[in-house]
Amino acid sequence: MSAVANPATVGECLRVGAGFSQGDRNWIAEQFATLDARLAGFHADATELEVSVKDREARGQKVTLECWIAGRQKIVTTSAEEDLHAALNDVRDDLRRRLNDAKTRQEPRHNKHLRDVPRPQGEVDPTDEDALPAADPNRADAETA
Repeated sequence: MSAVANPATVGECLRVGAGFSQGDRNWIAEQFATLDARLAGFHADATELEVSVKDREARGQKVTLECWIAGRQKIVTTSAEEDLHAALNDVRDDLRRRLNDAKTRQEPRHNKHLRDVPRPQGEVDPTDEDALPAADPNRADAETA
């Protein structure tokens, strides 16, 4: 991935949504700090993160982390963990996995450029059995004699 002039960081891109206060933002940003390395490949101006919680501290709470990166599909991760700290870690780890999966899907396969190079006109493709010359019946190998 090419170097980015203004890399995205959690501290710069994170917004807190429903269920969280601005006072929670720094604590959450600390929890999500491990995402910085993964987000660094994207421009800060084109990256947004929003975390929200429904029914905070109640049975059945739901934490949602949404990630928008320009030119890619929105990624939404959720957790129904009862412990808020565990739920935040869960959505963070899921987002990291999904960002890695998205990166792998978009990158070309290793050595793909070697397979797409057209062959010179006289060269035979070894996987094409019809293009291989037929065996000369007048020639006897030691194994067939």
